[in-house]
Amino acid sequence: MVKTLPFEEPVVQLRDKISELRDFTSNAEVDLSTEIQHLEDRLEKLENDIYINMQPWDRVQVARHPERPTTLDYIREMFTDFIELHGDRSYGDDEAIVGGIAAFNGLPITIIGHQRGKDTKENIRRNFGMPHPEGYRKALRLMKQAEKFGRPIICFIDTKGAYPGKAAEERGQSEAIARNLFEMAGLKVPVISVVIGEGGSGGALALGVANHIHMLENSTYSVISPEGAASILWKNPALAKQAAEAMKITAPDLKQMGIVDEVIQEAIGGAHRDSKQQAIYLKEALERSIATLSKLSEDELVDDRYKKFRAIGEFTE
Repeated sequence: MVKTLPFEEPVVQLRDKISELRDFTSNAEVDLSTEIQHLEDRLEKLENDIYINMQPWDRVQVARHPERPTTLDYIREMFTDFIELHGDRSYGDDEAIVGGIAAFNGLPITIIGHQRGKDTKENIRRNFGMPHPEGYRKALRLMKQAEKFGRPIICFIDTKGAYPGKAAEERGQSEAIARNLFEMAGLKVPVISVVIGEGGSGGALALGVANHIHMLENSTYSVISPEGAASILWKNPALAKQAAEAMKITAPDLKQMGIVDEVIQEAIGGAHRDSKQQAIYLKEALERSIATLSKLSEDELVDDRYKKFRAIGEFTE
């Protein structure tokens, strides 16, 4: 059973009504096909009205959906021969970040991504997708390995943020993130990052210094959550909806501002409605990026990344 979000209630109610009429038709000798067709036409129009014209807060809710596909879901759908690699060679392994090597249409690549759980038990094991420093150091180790062997790097971003706990700070959380930013800027292989859910603060940016940054249509990418921003600006987290609109954290807004390169279409109602179709959309975008970036030399890749981030924030009045 897919969890229903508040803004989807009218669609769900109409679907239930159509289902009731179909059950009634099959159990009674009554022809209601005309009425059912009329309701299905209404349903299609309603879905278009709701899902195509989603507000920022609606997209935030979809990005946080507990059944939204994760990094491992996309790895299973899009890549072959995946071998997961563990540990940062300094402290330990962090299950909030998964990474390894795989084949993408026969091309050897390195995959790194945040990984949250689908249920409470897995979320606890993966720390709700909030990495410790060893997670970012593991990611950097795999990036350096990819650079050594000339493999493109694909990063999947899906985190509320880096874990802010005492132990994480003692082990150098901010240094680990800063080190990733510094090192990723100079990698001499293609780097592609895709925001597949929530992209929260430095915890997301530590996998986000890429030649191409893509976002799924209903994902978010921001320095702080809407609730956090509302608490700071207006001392009231209940104003998160207004904060989400003001912060410009959705894929269409960030594409317009030149921060992301491509907004990847989602299945109607969100990626969790059809994960296999979503993987197809995502794979097509990755194929385009790899085809473009594979034409660049090592120096051109570094220069392309530098120019991309230097251009962010430029504006004219």
